[in-house]
Amino acid sequence: MKKTYLTACALLIFCITTLCQSYVPEWKDSKMKVKPVVDIKAYAFNVSDVKLLDGPFTAAMQADVNYLLKIEPDRLLSDFRVHSGLKARGEKYGGWETSGLAGHTLGHYLSALALHYASTGDKEFLKRINYIVDELDECQRARKTGYIGAIPNEDSLWLSVSQGHIRSRGFDLNGAWSPWYTVHKIMGGLLDVYLYTNNAKALKINEGIADWAANITANLSDTLFQKMLVTEYGGMNDALVNTYAITGNKKYLDLSYRFYDKRILDSLAAHMDVLPGKHSNTQIPKVIGSARRYQLTGDQRDKSIADFFWETVTKHHSYATGGNSNYEYLSEPDKLNDKLTDNTTETCNTYNMLKLTRELFVTNPSSALMDYYEKALYNHILASQNHATGMVTYFVSLRMGGKKEYSDEYNSFTCCVGTGMENHVKYGENIYYRGKDGSLYVNLFIPSVLDWKEKNISIRQETGVPSTDKTVFTISAKQPTSFAIRLRKPYWSNGVTVSINGKPQRSVVDNEGYIVLKRKWSNNDKVEFITPLHFYTQSMPDNVNRKAVFYGPVLLAGVLGNKEPEPSEIPVFVTSETDPGKWVSPVSNQPLVFKTAATGNSKEVNLIPFNTTADEHYTVYWDVFTPQQWAVQQKIYEAKKQQQQELEARTVDNLRIGEMQPERDHELTGEKTITGDEHNRKWRMAEDSGYFSFTMKVDPSASNTLVCNYWGTDNRGRVFDIYVNDIKIATEDLNKYKGSKMYEIAYPISLDLTKYKLTAKIKFVPKAQNAAGPVYGVKIVKGDVSKLINSNQ
Repeated sequence: MKKTYLTACALLIFCITTLCQSYVPEWKDSKMKVKPVVDIKAYAFNVSDVKLLDGPFTAAMQADVNYLLKIEPDRLLSDFRVHSGLKARGEKYGGWETSGLAGHTLGHYLSALALHYASTGDKEFLKRINYIVDELDECQRARKTGYIGAIPNEDSLWLSVSQGHIRSRGFDLNGAWSPWYTVHKIMGGLLDVYLYTNNAKALKINEGIADWAANITANLSDTLFQKMLVTEYGGMNDALVNTYAITGNKKYLDLSYRFYDKRILDSLAAHMDVLPGKHSNTQIPKVIGSARRYQLTGDQRDKSIADFFWETVTKHHSYATGGNSNYEYLSEPDKLNDKLTDNTTETCNTYNMLKLTRELFVTNPSSALMDYYEKALYNHILASQNHATGMVTYFVSLRMGGKKEYSDEYNSFTCCVGTGMENHVKYGENIYYRGKDGSLYVNLFIPSVLDWKEKNISIRQETGVPSTDKTVFTISAKQPTSFAIRLRKPYWSNGVTVSINGKPQRSVVDNEGYIVLKRKWSNNDKVEFITPLHFYTQSMPDNVNRKAVFYGPVLLAGVLGNKEPEPSEIPVFVTSETDPGKWVSPVSNQPLVFKTAATGNSKEVNLIPFNTTADEHYTVYWDVFTPQQWAVQQKIYEAKKQQQQELEARTVDNLRIGEMQPERDHELTGEKTITGDEHNRKWRMAEDSGYFSFTMKVDPSASNTLVCNYWGTDNRGRVFDIYVNDIKIATEDLNKYKGSKMYEIAYPISLDLTKYKLTAKIKFVPKAQNAAGPVYGVKIVKGDVSKLINSNQ
């Protein structure tokens, strides 16, 4: 990703699992030897049966396609060949492709190529697919074990696993970074190639990997296997279940049951929310595997796991975008108010939650499932891409005043770049479903054409949602055909109306949340579906006065410009009105652009769909005050302002760190230091085995306090000592400060260190294998100011 040095370092510590394309049952799918044993009530259409028409989703797809064509397969294949004893044909890419998760991107890339080829028939994508599969086949034959991979030291790793030597701290297995994660990515990509392009060689390679996995784990006891599953293992159970369904070989189903993390999944089966403190996206793929296995086996434990997990995450751990997690981890249920940071809602999480939603829908179709799907698709997945460049986000910041950070093309192959390759070429996969009874579910209002080969008809959907409230379906049929159309009644619209060929119809919503239109359809029949659009809000579960504003299906963002706003500049609503439609008004001649009145501490602010924001700062959550509450809040702001003024009055010296002349004036020196500029301020830090020091004025007759500014984020590896006149006064660990805000931390200085002195030497020294800083500002203040500072945090 296009991250700062600080965030990039943090990302390399993370391990995020993602799930390559999961399979959802299709009607009479001949590729599946094992058929579901449970009642499938809704069948997916193949992506080849759905074509997108012009609209925002098509634009996002094209931006993704442009990027996919820039990727060189030989560079993704580089270490696969080298580790197989073959000569590389290209230089490997950067990001995680040069670290412990090398090779994972190739699996996502295969899935993205296969999905887009199936959707469009673009032969360039098929050419790339076949080339990569042939290369992987050569690698597998050269290895002679069935395994193919690109992670560092993989041969010694897997040998130790096969011998029963298992150690893990969560994201490592015998010192390797989640190696099963990468195995799963490759299997998922190969399965997609087989399913969407009929490449039998891809299936054969996948079976070879599955057989290898069985062989190296064959001698592991259940205890050792469970110990191994402490590490993130991706969706190995899902890949193995689908390999079983395609081949009919039960050994793959049996192995999928071994990839069952009892610590987590048994608790979920018992309807216990053990998710607080857990890494979100380590868990989601396990649950997808359970949902798919339930379809093939009827295992009620798997069903219970999937149902409870979806309900728990979507209703108690999710934000207004449909995304979840902060710093990739889930917290206490319904406790999100203090977790609005730059590191909320990892994109891969939502990618996987949408897959889980699809798996649940086929056995229990409901508008509630599709309401969530639509919310997350519009407001997280579509919002995760820069539509001009095709680059994607890792996290989507929900900090009030935050902004998105995007990947770059060749040096940030994180997990979310991999899933991002897939996200934007498969928008057609969930718009329509075939009911068991031959009906048609219409789940999403996206311009598209369905080619329903079974009935020899096509259905064209033209919609202006969310710009307008009208959707029109046109039937093309060679002969009249009887079936029911089920239109999802969206949660965001009241007073919907339906007409067929201009004649109004009864809009009765069935138990699944759909309006059912059953008749014999003829050529050029038209269904007009009106879904009135209005404003509504969603509050933080633990703060009813902090609200996100929606218009129809889209989350709105207040646009705050290219400069990061100060905390006092974050807009609020001050109103006695409860209807959000009275808080904002349309901007003339600009569809989906609204404006606020000058209110609270802000000037007029424009609101636009969050999925159209790009590089600007924004807010999607707003604090809402009544006039009476605002009067009280202003007094709180004024008290804090007075405290800050008192702090300034007691300041002896102030170093604007990172600026050339102030640093010269303070005699700054150091080794292995770097500087940067974020959050409207410059910073400096010292890397491992470096330092930086400077001279500050002090009051010789009074006690002094060193005050430093740090930005709260994932600051792992930021432990350092602070010295005054060569005496250590503190050891700081910046990872304590998690909120995406500026922290002001006070360090009292013993009077003995500054008595009778006019200046003091301040020095920052990192602990071994750590960095010191980044430090955004330094002050020397007279006396004890801890109460002033603590009240301002």
